[in-house]
Amino acid sequence: MTEGQAIFSALDNARTQSYHFKAIVIAGMGFFTDAYDLFCINAVTKLMGRLYYYDPTSPKPGAFPDNIKNAVTGVALFGTLAGQLFFGWLGDKLGRKKVYGITLVTMVGCALASGLSFGSTAKSVIGTLCFFRFWLGFGIGGDYPLSAVIMSEYANQKTRGAFIAAVFAMQGTGILVAGLVSMIVSKSFLAAYPADPFSVNRVLSTQPEGDFVWRIVLMFGAVPAALTYYWRMKMPETARYTALVQGDQRKAAADMAKVLETDITVAETSSKVDPKSSYGLLSSEFMKRHGAHLIGTSTTWFLLDIAFYSLQFTQNDVYPASGLLHKAASMNAIEETFHLSKAMFIVALAATVPGYWFTVFLIDRIGRFLIQLGGFLMMSICMAILGIRYYDLRGDKCKESPTKDFCHGNTKLFSVLYGLAFFFANFGPNSTTFIVPAEIFPARFRSTCHGISAASGKAGAIIAAFVFQKYTQKENKVKHVFVALAIVNMIGFLFTFLVPETKGRSLEEISGEDKDFGDRAAIPNGNEKVPESEMV
Repeated sequence: MTEGQAIFSALDNARTQSYHFKAIVIAGMGFFTDAYDLFCINAVTKLMGRLYYYDPTSPKPGAFPDNIKNAVTGVALFGTLAGQLFFGWLGDKLGRKKVYGITLVTMVGCALASGLSFGSTAKSVIGTLCFFRFWLGFGIGGDYPLSAVIMSEYANQKTRGAFIAAVFAMQGTGILVAGLVSMIVSKSFLAAYPADPFSVNRVLSTQPEGDFVWRIVLMFGAVPAALTYYWRMKMPETARYTALVQGDQRKAAADMAKVLETDITVAETSSKVDPKSSYGLLSSEFMKRHGAHLIGTSTTWFLLDIAFYSLQFTQNDVYPASGLLHKAASMNAIEETFHLSKAMFIVALAATVPGYWFTVFLIDRIGRFLIQLGGFLMMSICMAILGIRYYDLRGDKCKESPTKDFCHGNTKLFSVLYGLAFFFANFGPNSTTFIVPAEIFPARFRSTCHGISAASGKAGAIIAAFVFQKYTQKENKVKHVFVALAIVNMIGFLFTFLVPETKGRSLEEISGEDKDFGDRAAIPNGNEKVPESEMV
């Protein structure tokens, strides 16, 4: 057995131990912060609209103009896209560990700065907020490829999918906590500063103290990330990067011995491999081996994020139709934030979070392919029903009720279908599109290719924020948006056939590196599975 084979075999066959769980927490807290920072803005946009865009001549509470709402909710996505490409590339050039701390510091600093966005006019406050949220997104973007790749390269072969999925499941927890924190903060301020609803007093229904509410909610995102900075800096470089990219098998063995309860002896004279002697990124050889895979991971993530972020960004508009949120005029500003956050929390608790953990527990049993295929299909069905029967489920405009926007609809079925769409997004392509790119590409391109795939996803999210969100703000267009999203999901279903199953195979076998470096017997990429007897 060669030195390289011994290292990779030890990693693949290592029993699940404490450091695996420690790595999940360290990487997962970054992802918790990512999700919190990206989605907490949804809980406070209505409050900010009341505070900064109140029109005394309008019979309705203040609200963001469409272009401002799109910018506030979507600007972080542009930063995320840029960060995924830049830090993904940098993670392959400098190493996973060196870049990992930079992304965390960027997130902490910009989360705090977002809450400190000040100005003498509404335009200057929103402009400053958008500036810092762009750079917040830039740091978040780096966390996507690095967290996925680090976890995939640390994990053993048998439970690799569950470990990466557990890191990504912290996204659901981040969304859940975003609703919870917003609930707690708004409820506390509501108790201290009660006010009449908008229908009673248009001016005093917007408490000036609400300006502190949204700032505290945004700044809280810095806390969990800051708590894990020390442990990120203590993580050694992954053994696979050290051995396959830097070519130093002795150091890889030493680093692995620091964190895993195993010992690998590598000869002093062990020669270093030169990974650069093989093909380059996007070369003809790369495209021959991995071109279809990169197209598959990029297109499915792109299509998924159009649907997933459309669902997230339209919650403010869908909650009244589902009966989870009352008329804006029947509440004061902070009260509306509380009820909106409560609805966000309920949907996350009942539908979003369970979907992630179903993936964690089942992905290494039924595989990535079936989960992604089934998720796209079920999302398409749920959204098609919501679109085709939208007016029947939502009901009619309710003039007789002082609190309800819509009456005579089937709000329970509406809520169930909406929740199922979230559930199958997370027990489906939202999880698998994150996991598979961290497994199927060679180590020297793994972070870059994951970054490209993730950036494609954020391009879809940007379309959701600036195209689909614009139509959801028009009452007669929501039906068509759901139908369009159903079609988008069916296209994702078809592109899933470009993505190979990775369950039960080593990273080197999947990527073809066993042949490139001669560390393992040559097995055609994607044609065979590791026998169950070789798995721990």
